[in-house]
Amino acid sequence: MEFIADLHIHGKYSRACSKELTIPTLEKWAKVKGITLLGTGDFTHPKWIEHIKEELKEDGAGFLRTKTGFPFILQTEISLIYSQGGRGRRVHILLYAPSLEIADKITEALKKRGRVDYDGRPIFKISCNEIVDMMRAISEDIEVVPAHAWTPWFAVFGSNGGFDSLEEAFGANIKYIHSIETGISSDPEMNWRLSKLDKINLVSFSDLHSYWPWRMGREATVFEIEPNYKSFLHALRTGEGIKATIEADPAYGKYHVDGHRNCNVRLEPAEAIKLNNICPVCKSHLTIGVLHRVEELADRKDGFVRKDAPKTYHLIPLSEIIATVLQKGIATKAVWEAYNPLLEKFGDELNILIRVSFDELKKVCDERIAKLIIDLRERTIKINPGYDGVYGNIDGFANPDADDEEKPKKEKAAKSPKAEKAAKSSKTKKSSSSSKDNAKQKGLSDF
Repeated sequence: MEFIADLHIHGKYSRACSKELTIPTLEKWAKVKGITLLGTGDFTHPKWIEHIKEELKEDGAGFLRTKTGFPFILQTEISLIYSQGGRGRRVHILLYAPSLEIADKITEALKKRGRVDYDGRPIFKISCNEIVDMMRAISEDIEVVPAHAWTPWFAVFGSNGGFDSLEEAFGANIKYIHSIETGISSDPEMNWRLSKLDKINLVSFSDLHSYWPWRMGREATVFEIEPNYKSFLHALRTGEGIKATIEADPAYGKYHVDGHRNCNVRLEPAEAIKLNNICPVCKSHLTIGVLHRVEELADRKDGFVRKDAPKTYHLIPLSEIIATVLQKGIATKAVWEAYNPLLEKFGDELNILIRVSFDELKKVCDERIAKLIIDLRERTIKINPGYDGVYGNIDGFANPDADDEEKPKKEKAAKSPKAEKAAKSSKTKKSSSSSKDNAKQKGLSDF
């Protein structure tokens, strides 16, 4: 069975997250997006796990399900901040658990090392090597996955506090690291350049902090697995069943190249190196981006293709495409009025972005929107790269403000009758994740 999975999410008790993030809201917007399997997020937080237990029931196979049958997998993210090799290290880790019982044991073990009640993504002075030992002492079915592996600030390969290899980070426990999450500012093609990652499976998820469709599923992984945790775990550990990844163009990510946002300085790695990684305006240190780190660690040239790698789709969220063309705020009435007819006609957003033809699209939307969807799908348009926390932008367009997610007008806009109708109707369309509806949904191999 095919699952389009977003397995790095957060709940409303995590910092800088929407207070409207709930299980019902996540299910609703997953169906709009075309996501058919979600992570629970934040199961170590006492209030969020209480919410999980109220809204989801274990199905006996390691998935948790809503009243309508929509599946979730127990998932959380923790932040490891510690010293190793004379340097401060800051690494975010994803944990996947096979049951509520095991999730509770994880939380109890972590509580012995710090608090879990102040944030959905708590911080611990635990090393990467030690967290693997701790998890395996609880259950060998817990999976440890380095999160957004290249992000400068909190990642295993990050330029500020990361490592130069997984071996350096995890030591003897490297044998238990089977996958990494590539993150928004990198894609599998960039990771293929490191021969040391040849045996590591590459997964992509959104790290959403709000439920909006320009956050949820902006990156995802397509699994061909049985609907149970054992099959999911086998896919993460062997790569068998990882069918494809859905990627934002890495240049669109906030940390793709080097720069200093306060001085509006954006530099390619070669330019930054010539400046000794110093901002030419204020003389402070640049934030070294993902592309620079890949260049530092890669032992293969750009363009290398890993043999038998899963397919990759490079997309930009539909709301951002519409907002870019119309030059409107991403959650404005004008954007929703262009978004909703497409959703009503074609079922869910990922179907629109991946499969629907230009001729079909232009019958429903502005031809400029249809053309940009196709151009981005075929990667024939330039993306001016993001840097130092600033998103990239589609060449020739200003970047609509996609960060300001909590304004009241956006709450009102999302409640438009068409958006509500589309979310409800998707229960009977191919974006539904019940077993019956999944059988009807076209697989991405058909796209």
